[in-house]
Amino acid sequence: MNMTGNKTVSGVYKTHTAVEAAVMELQKAGLDMKTLSVAGKDYHSDELVVAYYNSGDRMMAWGKIGGFWDGLWGLLSGAAFFFVPGIGPIAVAGPLVSSIVGALEGDAVVGGVTAVGAGLCSIGVPRDYVVKYETMLKADRFIVICHGARGDVAKARRILQYTEPTEVNIHDGIGQTSRVILFSKKDKQH
Repeated sequence: MNMTGNKTVSGVYKTHTAVEAAVMELQKAGLDMKTLSVAGKDYHSDELVVAYYNSGDRMMAWGKIGGFWDGLWGLLSGAAFFFVPGIGPIAVAGPLVSSIVGALEGDAVVGGVTAVGAGLCSIGVPRDYVVKYETMLKADRFIVICHGARGDVAKARRILQYTEPTEVNIHDGIGQTSRVILFSKKDKQH
C-alpha cells in the first residue's frame, strides 16, 4: 500500500489517439512528465510486423501504432514491453515500469493479480480497481496514470476529465477511490 501520501489519478481511453491528445494536454499544462505513465496493448496483426527493440539508449517500436509508443517512450521516463498471462502483450511507458519490475523482482505477484496489478497496487490503486484495469487492458483499452503529490494529481484530474476518457478515477493511496465527472471539450470552453 502507498504510504507516501501521494495520490493517483487514472484515465481510461479507447484509442491511442485519445491517449496521445491527453498526454499532450498534460504536457502543455506543465505537468511533470516524470509522474505520468501509460499502459496499453499494441494492435496485433497477421499482416504487419510488430517489434520492440532498443536503439542506443531508447526503446523503439515498429508496427501499426509504433510511432505512438516511440513518442511516449521518448517523452516519459521508462519503457517496457511485457507479455502478461491473462492479459496478453502490453507496452508500458513511465514510472509504472519500475513498479511492475519491482513487483516481479520481489515476487510480489500474489493473490490473483498480475505483475501489472502488483505494480498498480504499489502506487496505491485499490485491489478492486486493479482487477478492473487489468480487464480493461485485456479489452484493448489504454490507461493513463499520474502518480504523485496531491497538487500534481489534482492538476492532472482537471485536465484528464476533458480529454475524452471513458472514465477517470482518483485513488488516495489508502484504499479510497473517487470517480470524476467527465466533461466534453465544448463544456470547457463555457
